[in-house]
Amino acid sequence: MVPHGLQFRLGGPVQHVPPVTTKPETRQAVATGGCQCGGIRYAFYAPLENAHVCHCRMCQRATGGLFAALAGGQANNFAWTRGSPAFFASSNLARRGYCGKCGTPLSFQYRTPGARIYTTIGSLDHPEDVVLVKQFGIESQLPWVKFCEQIPVERTGESAQAQDFLSSMQNNQSRD
Repeated sequence: MVPHGLQFRLGGPVQHVPPVTTKPETRQAVATGGCQCGGIRYAFYAPLENAHVCHCRMCQRATGGLFAALAGGQANNFAWTRGSPAFFASSNLARRGYCGKCGTPLSFQYRTPGARIYTTIGSLDHPEDVVLVKQFGIESQLPWVKFCEQIPVERTGESAQAQDFLSSMQNNQSRD
């Protein structure tokens, strides 16, 4: 089912997908968040999983920050509860949601069956409740960024499974 008023961007202009009727949510949210203008809100209906930071160059560019800080869960335990984000396909493998009005980076999701959806930790109502478990993309970590040094780290494409997955990636981010 497509969320109400979904906007989608695949290497071209943002497209609008017509709204569909959805049933009201009856589950109890365990984590909520949204953008800085309040136009977009979301909820997780199960505890957040795999909270991490990613230092890869793509995440740095997507967030305009030193790294992306993300926490998420299964897509069936997540809902956009107010408004609809716009999406940018940063590669053929993933898309990133953001508020089309205020620009707040909101989400990251691989485009594979069963992929988890991650939201930016800074957009959570209670980011202080998140406990980081890993740092990814450390080959691009800026040398003067020092924090959470006790947390396990992983280079992009370090495992054979990751190398296989990333081998077909086509980066849609501008290089200039």
